[in-house]
Amino acid sequence: MAHVHKLYEYDYEKGTIRLKNKKCPRCGSIMAHHLKPVERWHCGKCSYTEFVRPRKPTRKGR
Repeated sequence: MAHVHKLYEYDYEKGTIRLKNKKCPRCGSIMAHHLKPVERWHCGKCSYTEFVRPRKPTRKGR
């Protein structure tokens, strides 16, 4: 069972609650963020997976 305090961020000054993880575009469940062996977002309910592409360093001034 998931712990609620790990899934949401609370802003007591504004009175808002925000989900930390992404929602699955296919089924709407909360996705898990995995770092090994490859960084990815995975839905355990419908097996949808999004792979995170590494950012390329940008050259400034050219």
